[in-house]
Amino acid sequence: MRLATIRTATGHRAVRVDGDAAVETGEADVRALLERPDWADHAANADGPVHDVADLDYAPLVPSPEKIICVGLNYADHVKEMGNELPEYPTVFAKFAPALVGAYDDIELPAESERVDFEAELAVVIGQSVRHADEQAARDAIAGYTVLNDVSMRDFQRRTKQFLQGKTWEHSTPLGPQLVTSDELPADPSAGLRIWSELGGEIMQDSTTDQLVFGAVDLVVYLSAVVTLNPGDIIATGTPGGVGDARTPPRYLTDGCEIATGVDGVGECRNPCRATG
Repeated sequence: MRLATIRTATGHRAVRVDGDAAVETGEADVRALLERPDWADHAANADGPVHDVADLDYAPLVPSPEKIICVGLNYADHVKEMGNELPEYPTVFAKFAPALVGAYDDIELPAESERVDFEAELAVVIGQSVRHADEQAARDAIAGYTVLNDVSMRDFQRRTKQFLQGKTWEHSTPLGPQLVTSDELPADPSAGLRIWSELGGEIMQDSTTDQLVFGAVDLVVYLSAVVTLNPGDIIATGTPGGVGDARTPPRYLTDGCEIATGVDGVGECRNPCRATG
């Protein structure tokens, strides 16, 4: 099953995507849907107003998640290109909801940064509350997966050892377009899915999720020891090698360019970039 949050003339709506049709479930967005204990059955049986998929205006998949938890340095090839050692534990930072944009929305390039980079990521979407999860509880807590582009202001990120100030600029982080439920993907989506980015028609990142140091289930186990994970929470699992900042010469996002990020079987974000200020 595929789910999405769309913009309509009367506000956000959660929908189930069936081929060329998107059926409203009755909830305002995917977070509200996932907060129902029966969300899967409810969404599967929804029969609300129907929209043509070709005409959808995708909002961020979860417009206002309680938590956006990001994991850095989590692909072996990316760790190598950045000159680091494989981490013993996940490197964790956060984003805030105002950073999110839809899968085809503009990315805002702030005047304050000269090094705006792209990062294609597989994102986990939590479907039920979980704390102190073992492996099975972690699997059960995952509603599904989506695509996140962890757009990063590298000059701000590198001002200190803490990543956050380079990672959560407003209107910078595409999320979507759809949530693909776990049963649509391999039992371990952390293995073998192609993940890629394309800047101005040129492939930048081209890897697979088997390069992950800590897989999706591992991350739910680890993070749920720290904090309760709740429906609609997002875990961005990290990016593979090929980011713009590690290239010679570097490649950054510029006014008028288009960046696409995708995970095979999950989806694709394709976003124009525009300068602000």
